Amino acid sequence: MKFLFCGDVSGQSGRKALKDYLPKLKEKFKLDFIIINGENAAHGLGLTPKIYTELCRMGADVITMGNHTFDKMDVVKIWNEENVLVRPLNYPENTVGKGWQIIEIKNKRICVVQLLGRGFMHSKLELSDPFIDMQNFIQNHQNEYDLLIVDFHAETTAEKVAMGYLLDGRATLVVGTHTHIPTNDAHILEEGTAFITDVGMCGDYTSVLGMTRESAFAHFGFGQRMRWEPATEKSTLAAVMVETDNKTNNAKKIRPIILGDTLENTLKI
Repeated sequence: MKFLFCGDVSGQSGRKALKDYLPKLKEKFKLDFIIINGENAAHGLGLTPKIYTELCRMGADVITMGNHTFDKMDVVKIWNEENVLVRPLNYPENTVGKGWQIIEIKNKRICVVQLLGRGFMHSKLELSDPFIDMQNFIQNHQNEYDLLIVDFHAETTAEKVAMGYLLDGRATLVVGTHTHIPTNDAHILEEGTAFITDVGMCGDYTSVLGMTRESAFAHFGFGQRMRWEPATEKSTLAAVMVETDNKTNNAKKIRPIILGDTLENTLKI
């Protein structure tokens, strides 16, 4: 199978990048399914039902979230209906929504899990240990899926790398999100798990992590404060494509994909 994981979609520019490139990528690589991190899709913070529907229409089979899951409280309405939205697994047990989803494509049961890291992570909800929670999840559910894909939404590289090695041989892909900067370490781990520390964002890279430089300057200093505002001038898509072995469900190949206006593109399309 071939699938695509698209990094954090940051506001309007991120959604434009998906519109511009997803159809072409799906056709070029004959993708079987697409996962999108949508936690910043609504004006840079959170997700609304309208934009959730928009991402699904663009081709998302599963949408993961992160520490901004509840920044737009309308997102709660999505979980009242059938959906493919995944919030962090290590939120408190009674939190609305689910920390995992299983979809079936081409007779393969694909499980998508999201976890929040705890190092330097600001969260509105108390977080349990993502390493223990992930091990418990595998122990309780490993007979329910064929492929396991884990979106580890974390601040520190060390925490993400540690999770990759913990899940090597037990997950098809462990992908880092949240920091919005693509790392240059995509590879297959020793036991067959595809890994990248951070896939990057879909958004405007002439910004500060998707937000305007002016609002970032005000946030970090200069004796003033202003609301974060998403940058909208340019659009770039950052993703990874993974190809799996249909017999073992291990990863055979992981390929970073960057397409857009600012960063060096990894292919022509």
